[in-house]
Amino acid sequence: MALMPVSDALAAVLADAEPLAEEIVALDQAYHRVLARDLAARRTQPPEAMSAMDGYAVRAADAATIDSRLNVTGEVAAGRPFAGTVGPGEAVRIFTGGVIPDGADAVVIQEDTVADGSGVTIKEAAIPGRHIRRAGVDFAEGDVLLRKGTRLTERDLALAAAMNHPQLAVCRRPKVAILATGDELVTPGTTPGPGQIVYSNGYALHALARSEGAETIDLGIAADTLESTSAGIRRARERGADILVTTGGASVGDHDLVQQALRDEGIAMAFWKIAIRPGKPMMHGRLDAMRVIGLPGNPVSSYVCAFLFMVPLIRALSGRSNIRHQRERAVLGRDLGANDQREDYLRARLELREDGTPVAVPVNHQDSSLLANLAAAQVLLVRAPFAPKAEAGTPCEVLRLPV
Repeated sequence: MALMPVSDALAAVLADAEPLAEEIVALDQAYHRVLARDLAARRTQPPEAMSAMDGYAVRAADAATIDSRLNVTGEVAAGRPFAGTVGPGEAVRIFTGGVIPDGADAVVIQEDTVADGSGVTIKEAAIPGRHIRRAGVDFAEGDVLLRKGTRLTERDLALAAAMNHPQLAVCRRPKVAILATGDELVTPGTTPGPGQIVYSNGYALHALARSEGAETIDLGIAADTLESTSAGIRRARERGADILVTTGGASVGDHDLVQQALRDEGIAMAFWKIAIRPGKPMMHGRLDAMRVIGLPGNPVSSYVCAFLFMVPLIRALSGRSNIRHQRERAVLGRDLGANDQREDYLRARLELREDGTPVAVPVNHQDSSLLANLAAAQVLLVRAPFAPKAEAGTPCEVLRLPV
């Protein structure tokens, strides 16, 4: 079977991936959730003209001359407006956040005045509108300030609060169930026996899924039997997983049983080999609402494929407006040979020249089992199928890895 191009594989993974149902959450529970609806302001901010500084609210015409003396007739503090009007020759003491009194059209800051009992002498000429935050300078009632598909930052939460929203409509978090396979796997802290290795893939996959806003379900490690693998798949369905991610057993050897177990459980396979390095033996299928991504067992292959395919799928189901990874421009830090028919994702460090140009320096060993090199990388350097050899300094494209 011909290898499926990476772009076609991603399109298959994302096909019909619609945002999950919305739910209402309290504002303080909405950090990094994804808005299910556009959000409009329920109020104007600020609702009235307010002072930006401590000083005196005046009529600019009365304070246009240095050493003008005005009669102080009252005081304004935040939350305590002045009931009267500023008339000719008058000033009102005002503090930051105080409502500008009727009649006033400027604020002279306290550093530019000298108070003397019931009056104040102006030492800096007033300018109409100076030090005044006009009504609605931030936003007006009805303004749509946060859009559907936004993953909410702490700054967005502050804005939503100022817009007077105590609750927000967000998309449900996708549930990602992760099932490892392989008799050779033992958990960290265990002494591996002959031919065994310490299981590491799942820790990266759980963290990656959670960092994208998903809930994760740990299905443990299935033995290399059809019965054990099938039982793990059924547990994912029983626990309402939106995405089942398997790691290991995605190839076609006698002990690679995941594909057969998926078929036995009724999962229609869209593909099981793609033109990618690392990670050629990757699978994708679907059973009703549950989507399946079968990752290779090699830890680097597992992570890279999860980053390239699982992350966009989580984003799509979460309702995110930005689903796909964005490539960035850099230059090669060393010479590279010609590529073969597979799209290559080289682990690379990202360095900066003195002029700020990013330089992608591939690590020396690209073997898909080398976790130390993966951990040391900041980007994946993308090389197209059949790319010709390239010299250091040649433009290239990279994908930033999570930090």
